[in-house]
Amino acid sequence: MDEFIKLELAGDATACCSSDCCAEPSGQGQEGSAVEMTNAEVKDLVRDNYARVAQNATACCSTDCCDEPSKLYNVELIKDLPAEAVMASAGCGNPTAIGELLPGETVVDFGSGGGIDCFIAAKAVGPEGKVVGIDMTLDMIKLARSNAEKLELSNVEFHLTEMEHTPLADDSADAIISNCVINLAPDKSEVFKEAFRILKPGGRAYISDMLLVNELPDEAREDKKNWVMCLSGAEPKDVYLGKMREAGFVDVQILEDKPWEGEQSWASDVHSMNIRAYKPA
Repeated sequence: MDEFIKLELAGDATACCSSDCCAEPSGQGQEGSAVEMTNAEVKDLVRDNYARVAQNATACCSTDCCDEPSKLYNVELIKDLPAEAVMASAGCGNPTAIGELLPGETVVDFGSGGGIDCFIAAKAVGPEGKVVGIDMTLDMIKLARSNAEKLELSNVEFHLTEMEHTPLADDSADAIISNCVINLAPDKSEVFKEAFRILKPGGRAYISDMLLVNELPDEAREDKKNWVMCLSGAEPKDVYLGKMREAGFVDVQILEDKPWEGEQSWASDVHSMNIRAYKPA
């Protein structure tokens, strides 16, 4: 059996650290209801949380406390990556494993974080290809760029911008990947429209994300901490896939579907899914 490296959801991203190198768990101390927030307030909440994740990854990995075991990535894919890139990941899957990335292709990562999926993609597309990371959190962008410098990669770049408003040209990407980030966006339709715009005809979307198979109870949806843990922002499966189709995607398929392993009574209503879709040729 292959070895794996352990990654946690954002709410547990500080778990690897000793008590002297971690900030408060993300989401603690947040007042009010998530359902009462404006879109701008949701983005501020998410940005603040993931800035903490980036800061904690850097602090933890400077103290030799980041080598717990895990489930999402085969060790061969990430054994040569900076530890900070691994520990800054708050994904629910491995979108680069959903479908093939080919040498020379251009790949865009929506919500690139510390760069883990970008670096895996960069190896797949090779020096003739290009990988572009998109993230709205400055600390994550700084961390990803630092990690890229350590790896001496010339085919990876990172942009500080929102997924809904990228600086990328129409029809410029062969594939879009995203790892447990689109559920954090308050307007997912706009994210899918932007993904469709920048994909070349025949381009693919490989997405790992959290979706609902049943509605969450009010107390779960209203908890801000659940939003930054990719739970409150999750949409029903049919709604999420419907928005992809409305944006223009075709052949939208769920390739893997696993229930979230939480302790809450409603945990089984949230599933981690791997999704593949295409822009018509």
